[in-house]
Amino acid sequence: DTPGRSTLGPNGVNMSIEANWENAGCLCGAVKFAIDKETIVGQAHCHCRDCQRATGSAFASFCFVPETGFRADSGEAKGYRVGGSSGQGVTRYFCGECGSQLYSEVGVMPGVKFVKSGSLDDASWMSPGSAFWCDTAQPWVQMPEGVANIDKNPG
Repeated sequence: DTPGRSTLGPNGVNMSIEANWENAGCLCGAVKFAIDKETIVGQAHCHCRDCQRATGSAFASFCFVPETGFRADSGEAKGYRVGGSSGQGVTRYFCGECGSQLYSEVGVMPGVKFVKSGSLDDASWMSPGSAFWCDTAQPWVQMPEGVANIDKNPG
């Protein structure tokens, strides 16, 4: 068995699921992947204009997952690379069929994927502890209490 994958028994009953793996994917089901929740190194919101445009919303929510905690299951995400404010690139991965945003790779954090919360089958456990680029947040967005608000990128 591959870690995080289920084993189907008689009548398609799921016989083993590793509780720390969360399945994820796009709207149409063409791209599927999973993350190991035990490897997550943080969770955040980003209010930069690029995230606003890429998501079609006021901000992006994501968790930081090291490559060792990321497993591609099916399909292939397409990437679109832009220059980041640090001068290093940001590649945003999405489904080439339905356009769903899936995850990003950021030059300033090599080896870590920024997995979009909307791509997770169940994101109810997420609790972002910080928000980036708050100086470009939409004025109608109410910042949650207890979340560190950072004007630009952290660091």
